[in-house]
Amino acid sequence: MPELAEVDYFRKQWNPGFGKRIVSVVTHPWTRLFRGTSVVDIVKLLSGSRLVTSETHGKQMLFRSNNDGWLGIHLGMTGELQFSTDPEFDDRYAHLVLQLEEGRLVFNDPRQFGRVRFEVNKEAPDWWAQLPLQVLDKGFNLAYLEPLLNRRKGTRLKPFLLMQEIFPGVGNWMADEILWKARLSPGRRIKSLSQDERRLLYKEVRWVCKNALAVVGDNWGDFPNSWLFNHRWKDGGTCPKTQQPLKRETIGGRTTCWSPAWQQ
Repeated sequence: MPELAEVDYFRKQWNPGFGKRIVSVVTHPWTRLFRGTSVVDIVKLLSGSRLVTSETHGKQMLFRSNNDGWLGIHLGMTGELQFSTDPEFDDRYAHLVLQLEEGRLVFNDPRQFGRVRFEVNKEAPDWWAQLPLQVLDKGFNLAYLEPLLNRRKGTRLKPFLLMQEIFPGVGNWMADEILWKARLSPGRRIKSLSQDERRLLYKEVRWVCKNALAVVGDNWGDFPNSWLFNHRWKDGGTCPKTQQPLKRETIGGRTTCWSPAWQQ
């Protein structure tokens, strides 16, 4: 599933269409992506308008049109956005297409776990305004995180980092990267952390989110080999710190990669 950095990358793929008139909107109305949203409104109210701004929040995106239309997109597991000028592009999974005078903005999602929302209003939608504080927001400091840690003392670290109400946008690989950098075992419970380890966890959450955005956000660059990322995907990988074997197991219902020799 795309995480914070990948979501920001895909958001930018629609930048070439900003300010250009949407001639028509094509949808697959039968798809699950439009649950709770009127496809008729999307087609009617986006046609003739222009997208003017966009932003991300964790795994969510929000696009605004010049007539105060708010288009929310969640990529789910397999969704992606693209700008296409190919007159014969593959539209099997193109569940939302904004046809421009030149080119088109496309939301593809083969497995249909994503979601599209739409409404017209002067202000951002309520669901967007109610999203939790983002990890890189100024207010996301250790004082903010401490009571959230204290309320979940029995929770293991890996599933804790995947709680979207606390760490919006952090997914499986980012959680593994954070714990590897902090040298914390993913199966440890919060109550076992010292105060220094709490500080380190907070520091690495911010560091990984910031630097993942820097690497992926603009052009989907390659992570340096000093990260766990390049070593975690297949059995037989070794820890870039210790050169000892990495371990893969299920923790909190999610496949987890970690270094027993490094993450004490």
